[in-house]
Amino acid sequence: MKVLRVLNNNVVLARDEKGQEVILTGRGIGFSSGQGKRVDPELIKKVFVPADGRDPDHLAEALALISEETLQTVITALHEAGIEDRGSTRPTLAVAVADHISGALERAARGIVIDYPLRAEVQTLYATEYAQAQRLLRAINERVTPALDPSEATALALHLVNAGFVSGDLSFTYTMTGVIQQMLAVVRERYGLDVSDASMSAARFITHVRYLFVRIQQHRQLKGQESTIGKGIRQHYPDATRTAQQLATIVELRLGQQLSDDEISYLALHVARMTMDAHGTAT
Repeated sequence: MKVLRVLNNNVVLARDEKGQEVILTGRGIGFSSGQGKRVDPELIKKVFVPADGRDPDHLAEALALISEETLQTVITALHEAGIEDRGSTRPTLAVAVADHISGALERAARGIVIDYPLRAEVQTLYATEYAQAQRLLRAINERVTPALDPSEATALALHLVNAGFVSGDLSFTYTMTGVIQQMLAVVRERYGLDVSDASMSAARFITHVRYLFVRIQQHRQLKGQESTIGKGIRQHYPDATRTAQQLATIVELRLGQQLSDDEISYLALHVARMTMDAHGTAT
């Protein structure tokens, strides 16, 4: 591999044998390297391969701001928590978590604890990621001093949720969280429904909406091939369809994206399931 850019003593941007840009980390890897020089394989600790259109330069610059100790702590903790394999070459999650942990450690050293306002929403909407985040935080706290406050699990969970999106922009995850809450509020108010009474169907709805957000980001909404099924859903659940159209309006207002007829139909199906589970009647 040949060096394209040296970020600091421990991070370089290089081109591998396949011609793709990769980020290499390792203690002292950039010390004696220069543009065009071959990288000493013995110095390579970790190879990251940017994907999904991520900018290698931006990721490399972010890595250069993180200490090698913090990065390795996070990589090990992600593995121990069962979130990401130690040999993973995806940089996005490790970089985002390590960057957050760097800041959290600085705050902890100064005795600052952040009360994250989305804690209740994260625990409810992203229960799986919150449980993973708690395991991740325990694994990190076994390796750092001072130990981080349990409240950091909320922020870590949001980073785990965010890892599924192309943009890598945490603000999108905050927006998604608000939109899901707004959607559930509409269903709750329209049908007098306590969402907790329909926990399984509500969980399916939340999962569906999360994947809907991914499809919106990737410009791959359900359209055309599911239209026959979509028409059937709209005919069978007219009231739920009207509710789904209201939910689609929320998405359009918040994200600037109009939903396809089939996406609206599948939202209607999930709304119908929630109301049927709660009341035992068809919608």
